[in-house]
Amino acid sequence: MWSVALHGGAGTIDRDTPVDVINEYIHALNDALHVGIAILEKGGSSLDCASAVVRKLEDDPHFNAGKGSVLDEDGNCEMDASIMDGKTLKCAAITGVKSVKNPILLSRLILERSGHVMFHGEGAEQLGREYGVETAPQEYFKVPRRIQAWEKLRGTNVVQLDHNSGLKKDFGTVGCVARDIHGNVCSATSTGGMTNKKRGRVGDTPIIGAGTYANNSTCAVSSTGKGEEFIRHVTAFDIHARMAYKGLSLKESVSEVIHTTMIDGDGGVIAVSKDGDIVLDYNSEGMFRAAADSKGLKLVKIWEQKKKKKKKKVLCVYTTA
Repeated sequence: MWSVALHGGAGTIDRDTPVDVINEYIHALNDALHVGIAILEKGGSSLDCASAVVRKLEDDPHFNAGKGSVLDEDGNCEMDASIMDGKTLKCAAITGVKSVKNPILLSRLILERSGHVMFHGEGAEQLGREYGVETAPQEYFKVPRRIQAWEKLRGTNVVQLDHNSGLKKDFGTVGCVARDIHGNVCSATSTGGMTNKKRGRVGDTPIIGAGTYANNSTCAVSSTGKGEEFIRHVTAFDIHARMAYKGLSLKESVSEVIHTTMIDGDGGVIAVSKDGDIVLDYNSEGMFRAAADSKGLKLVKIWEQKKKKKKKKVLCVYTTA
């Protein structure tokens, strides 16, 4: 059995947002999902799947990772990423890179070649050059709406977790978890951080155990939301630990952490168990997410359906085929 899940950030799109804008996000999530499906259907590894899906999301300007990353207080894009292999427990992360086109690919190369776990800033950039990863100028990463969002906060001490283009309270990160037919799980996460963040600020995305964790004995987890809270609670590892030490199911473990340990509005996680079960859960208004497995599951969603229906207005957009 194979399974794959991905996220494009926890939060919501204003339900009054034009349908064509909503559909842009739905199509972007669906395209990334199919990248993962194609790899796993052919017997590819969870490591290949997770890194390829996150790379696809990094290349899509709709999301806060790679191209489309938010700007820091200096008007620069500083990006973080991490990846973990559940079979070997090997993991790698980079923080504060400014020219690496696909941070997740450098993270994977560090995992496979370096023998180390984390590199920061210029050290990560230098290693990327040695490995021959593709680079890009800052102009490549900056898109108009990110620049506009930064300009509104420029010169203040205010940071913003907004996409600021019809999106509100959105915590921009992308991630993927996968379980391949060999029973191996993997997690990968990438982000541009927060608009107008302090130079050098690091969130949960590159912190193994907070934003990313994978272990073949239990599950793989990728987090999205208020990074500081996920670091304080070691969220991704805590989900693993509750399965390993308390004997909880993946669904029970995620629910305890997201809805009991953390507070409403912190964000959410995507997770896949060693058996291929998928859980997509959050305590924010919504989460950009998609999932599929070899049993026929296929979904792409932003919100949950509201109980009270208002005429025939679209309240939840999703696909099942």
